[in-house]
Amino acid sequence: MAETTAPLPRQLYESKAVGQLDRLAISHFDISGFELMRRAGAACLHAVRKRWPLTAHLVVFAGAGNNGGDGYVIAALAKELGITSEVLYLSPPEQLAGDASRAYQMAVDVGAEIRPFVDAAFALRGHQPNTLLVDAMLGTGLSRLVSGDYVHAIRAMNACQAPVLAVDVPSGLNADTGEPFDEAVSAAQTMTFIAIKQGLLTGSALNYTGDLCFDDLGLPEALYSHAQAPVPGVKRIDIKSVLGGLSPRPPASHKGKCGHVMVIGGDKGYGGAPLMAAEASLRSGAGLVSVVSRSEHRAGFLARRPELMMHGTEDDDFYFDRLLQRASVLVIGPGLGLGPWGEELLRISLQAALKKSIPVIIDADALTLLARNSANYMSIKKDTWILTPHPGEAARLLNATASNIQLNRFAAIRALQYDWGGSCLLKGSGSLISNAVEPDLIELCSEGNAGMATAGMGDVLTGVIAALLAQGLPPAQALSYAVCIHGEAADLCAGVSGQKGLLATDLLPQIRHLLNVDRVDGFEFETGYV
Repeated sequence: MAETTAPLPRQLYESKAVGQLDRLAISHFDISGFELMRRAGAACLHAVRKRWPLTAHLVVFAGAGNNGGDGYVIAALAKELGITSEVLYLSPPEQLAGDASRAYQMAVDVGAEIRPFVDAAFALRGHQPNTLLVDAMLGTGLSRLVSGDYVHAIRAMNACQAPVLAVDVPSGLNADTGEPFDEAVSAAQTMTFIAIKQGLLTGSALNYTGDLCFDDLGLPEALYSHAQAPVPGVKRIDIKSVLGGLSPRPPASHKGKCGHVMVIGGDKGYGGAPLMAAEASLRSGAGLVSVVSRSEHRAGFLARRPELMMHGTEDDDFYFDRLLQRASVLVIGPGLGLGPWGEELLRISLQAALKKSIPVIIDADALTLLARNSANYMSIKKDTWILTPHPGEAARLLNATASNIQLNRFAAIRALQYDWGGSCLLKGSGSLISNAVEPDLIELCSEGNAGMATAGMGDVLTGVIAALLAQGLPPAQALSYAVCIHGEAADLCAGVSGQKGLLATDLLPQIRHLLNVDRVDGFEFETGYV
């Protein structure tokens, strides 16, 4: 997850909703706009002194409007702290109005150096030791491609060796979707205010925000529950959302009471995927785990994990319908392939799930096969199934492109749940969840790291989801819990040995450990803030 200087709020908002909160604070809570600007500037300076205590000089890139006003306040407060500062403006100060104009005057009064941005001149002086750049150009008001001098300023900041602190939102980044409009500032740290903008924690956002910090500017809790306050449509979840929510096993438990997961997949040459999903189910507490796969995989499966029950589709006594009667949860898709073998197994599996009303997790190749035959399968969609696509698979399910999915992941997850029903997960940085229980609320998981960009991670996650379902959790809850546990397990692993070279099966000991933590108090998190 993103590193933070304080726990992030649970509620996430669109940019326009944060603007509503800002205006509500001014109109109903007797806090002036300039006071909020001053508090924002002070919060940024506090972050600077904590992260870069040797900073001796600030170069503030200031735009028009309140984001630029924040920049002028930062320059003024820095001077008062003995840090030299200069402001390179991209909008003439005489065109500033209201609080932004007042902030400019504050910087003038303390003797901050103020001049227009000139790309060539900045390049000559932008590499002083102990210099920090401050991005106070565009903020959340941007709704189109960056143009003019702003493009040159973004490129100059990104080319400079000095670190960048972004004020509220890195300039050029869409705070609602997490994707850049075109070019965006790559900050080392972003200080955002009042409420977290939903796009700062998903998609490409972490490439631009760096460490994400939050300050509520001292606004009262009553602001967020006020009758005129906007209702957030996204909720952030993390490991603290789930620890303590899993009941310990009763002392007299036996394997038959802990569920029977059946993993279906593994066409020729693809045996590893169902094996990882099955082993993850065992390590996550499922009482029994069976695998239906090509018979050629039997020796490898049982050599790796003899606790599994292996059924080969080429065996003389293979009878799929009878096997399906034993399962309490079906997993279909890991290594399934896209040929007739996989198509037939998917068809029979979904028929059985529909007939028995048991949960089914549809993953990997099964999602592509589902999309190929959408006219048939959408008619049997059910609340007890779980779909877990990555952006490419989501694109096929929605008849779109992967790039379009990433342009607005929030719209994509809503469309997935609406079209396909059940509980849906859109994987990726800042995974998103939508379910049939609360279809208007999206959950965003802030756990996980870039080390998870490796083969098999999705198969392990699928196995965890299946085990939680088998042990009695409802589909929506099992999905949310599994995503948080899976991401935190990866964070714990990366905290010990780094992100590069992280394998999907490396997570299994940490997943088991997290599933056996029965309370939050006293649990020591090794990485990040939650």
